Amino acid sequence: MNSLLVIGGGIVGLATALKILQRYPSIKLTLLEKEAGVARHQSTHNSGVLHCGLYYKPGSLKARLAVTGIREMIAFCQRHDIPHEICGKLVVATSQKELPRLDELLRRGAANGLSGLRRVEPDELRRIEPHANGLAAAHVPEEGIVDYRAVCDTMAAEIQRLGGVIRLGAEVTNLRRLGDEWIAQTPTGESRGQWLVNTAGLHCDRVSELAGERREIRIVPFRGEYYELSTEARHLCRHLIYPVPDPAFPFLGVHFTRMIGGGVEAGPNAVLAFAREGYRLRDIDLHDLADALTFPGLWRFLKRYPSMAFTELAQSFSPERFCQALQRLVPEVQPEHLAPGGAGVRAQAMTPQGDLVQDFHIVTRDHALHILNAPSPAATASLAIGGHIAALL
Repeated sequence: MNSLLVIGGGIVGLATALKILQRYPSIKLTLLEKEAGVARHQSTHNSGVLHCGLYYKPGSLKARLAVTGIREMIAFCQRHDIPHEICGKLVVATSQKELPRLDELLRRGAANGLSGLRRVEPDELRRIEPHANGLAAAHVPEEGIVDYRAVCDTMAAEIQRLGGVIRLGAEVTNLRRLGDEWIAQTPTGESRGQWLVNTAGLHCDRVSELAGERREIRIVPFRGEYYELSTEARHLCRHLIYPVPDPAFPFLGVHFTRMIGGGVEAGPNAVLAFAREGYRLRDIDLHDLADALTFPGLWRFLKRYPSMAFTELAQSFSPERFCQALQRLVPEVQPEHLAPGGAGVRAQAMTPQGDLVQDFHIVTRDHALHILNAPSPAATASLAIGGHIAALL
């Protein structure tokens, strides 16, 4: 293996390129990124949390890579003096029906190898988070927060130090196989490589189609909107406060997150984005919107979860409804404590049957690898994902 193309310069693409260069130091590696800089989308439009593998089915790729990934990420941050903090997280049960689900989370976390994980009762819960409300909680001491922008910039610098080439403004518009090479056409010219690794995130399904794959699994973009707590309300959250996820719904629910640069975020909700890079309600891309609305899987998904879809949409338009969801965890938070924050778009893979692909999904072909589903905790697990890809090559 002499040469390789990596398509997509988000955190997974950067980590993959870095791991490949470390494993195969003589390889000629070119990373193609369509934006003017790396990590312009999912990688830096998120809550900045380090996830350690509490939620994921034991034995799944997500579970294995999250547990090893957070430890690799912390070591990387320590080695390069990247701001991070292991502040811990509480997953709070606020009703009797959530207690069995909380115990299942604890079982999963223990099976996945988390350290220090334990159930805490109301008195200790309030000692850790004095303003949180709940009947019990899972205390997850390994989780934390990090500056993912600094992580990505450091990865990019390391790739170049090891001899890799990063081409910016290089959106791949065509892919073809000629002899033993992949040829990627971009606005700035051609790039060639014997191997192809597709880490294109929000556009990974389209890149796979350019490479000759049938686009059965589709990326459906969900926008997650955040609020920030006002200065006088920041004391309501000391660490990370999450709800117990409802298995009837596919997303975690709104939560509180301390930010590495200061302040506290609250959110996100999950609504259909009208553009794959649509961070605001008014961001509309007709091609992206038609792509989603003509996909049968989306309509089957909405038919399966109508109440969730209505609730998430209502919270998007009403800060009061959004606040009510937050008050389940922290009753003292009020609508006047919430100021509009940022937003991210989740590249969620969906099947034609309307099922969300839950695990990381990697498709291997002749001299090609496509990462077709890498939602959270992919940022935390990015170095472990990159190592996994390098080993698969």
